[in-house]
Amino acid sequence: MKTRITELFGIQHPIIQGGMHYVGFAELAAAVSNAGGLGIITGLTQRTPDLLAAEIKRCREMTDKPFGVNLTFLPTVSSPDYPGYIKAIIDGGIKAVETAGNNPQKWLPMLHDAGVKVIHKCTSVRHSLKAQ
Repeated sequence: MKTRITELFGIQHPIIQGGMHYVGFAELAAAVSNAGGLGIITGLTQRTPDLLAAEIKRCREMTDKPFGVNLTFLPTVSSPDYPGYIKAIIDGGIKAVETAGNNPQKWLPMLHDAGVKVIHKCTSVRHSLKAQ
């Protein structure tokens, strides 16, 4: 099947796995990618950027197909090391990031400059229109 999504992400089927906390590990992402979709590793399931880098490496050992990383921007007082996670994503050669949660605008220039395509996951039409 050929669609804008399959062409954009270099996948066989227009199916993108969403990030799922404590489920989106390399095994699931590789299985989805090997089946022709776009598998997604859930970034914040990895407690540190170094652990995310290791998970990306593990996924590369399980598939030669495209896969991405989910990064959820949480409204917290003490934020995760987002610059570190983004560095791990870019250094890992990831070309697709699914964002969720708060507005990712602050991080988009770093990702876009590295050639990363960003998909912002929205839960309502109102949020989708704002993201657009």
